[in-house]
Amino acid sequence: MNTSANPAPEPDKEPAREPDWADRMEQAVLDAAVERARALGWNRRLVRAACEANGLSRGDEELLLPNGPRDLAALLSRRHDARALDSLSSEGLKIRERIFAGVSARMEAGAADLEAARCCAGFLALPTNVDLGLELAWESADRIWRWAGDTATDENHYSKRMILSGILIPALTLRWFDGREAAEAFVKRRIDNVMTFEKWKAGKDFDAPLRKATEWLGRMRYRG
Repeated sequence: MNTSANPAPEPDKEPAREPDWADRMEQAVLDAAVERARALGWNRRLVRAACEANGLSRGDEELLLPNGPRDLAALLSRRHDARALDSLSSEGLKIRERIFAGVSARMEAGAADLEAARCCAGFLALPTNVDLGLELAWESADRIWRWAGDTATDENHYSKRMILSGILIPALTLRWFDGREAAEAFVKRRIDNVMTFEKWKAGKDFDAPLRKATEWLGRMRYRG
């Protein structure tokens, strides 16, 4: 323990990591893919065309994007997450407003690449890619909750992200195919439902049954 009058110096912060060749090339390939997605669809043909546009061989492609269009889909989703967060300010907003603002910004970030977003959504809807779609929705939900100031570390951490993921997936689909108005109306309704549930849950003791069962088992074990 440090008992001196002067506080211990803080450790030096690591400098921001400069993008390496792989980082830069991933974004360049993604740029090329966004431009070509409408014509080619979201598939390995798109990956090859985007890589060729950047002078990459098939070996380079396998090194950079070993999972092909799945890796490309993840890059697009994470780009849209970052774009959304960069556009946001939480100053003066209540939690409900922050979540709505976060989801709305995420929808509009993707809408800037609308044709590519549509193609990617179709790809993620395939049975073989549903797992990736759920994972990316969870990532987006996590980033929105963190931006909104969520610090929960108990089961609420997971339930909040699960619920918001369940809002994001249909909301993004509505935005890509039915427009902003329909998507935002859906989001407002769902967030109202979530907030109502949170108020109801706050008055309940969901651990009570578990405590009762634990106490009963304890009495059975030590009864003599």
